[in-house]
Amino acid sequence: MTQDDTTWRLMREDVLLGTITVEDTDFPWMYGRFTAEPAFAEVKPWFDAVRETMAAEVYGERFDAAYAPIARTLTLVSPSGPVADFLLHIDGTTAWFR
Repeated sequence: MTQDDTTWRLMREDVLLGTITVEDTDFPWMYGRFTAEPAFAEVKPWFDAVRETMAAEVYGERFDAAYAPIARTLTLVSPSGPVADFLLHIDGTTAWFR
């Protein structure tokens, strides 16, 4: 497996926000190392808000509201192309998604 086979891209329209190098899987989750690009700073607060709702064990509508900007605005691109639906978490240099 080459790095191209394991590298996913996080995009906002045509701007690269960062890459995820998948290092482990536990179906349905994939885990990897996140490398942020400078533009990621603009959307980092969205991921922080999601992480805060999870830490507070608050789910349902509050979680959905926190995650909405991510789902509405960002695209996760697999090695074979964009994925239709995804749930992505980023904490520093760690990412996990399905």
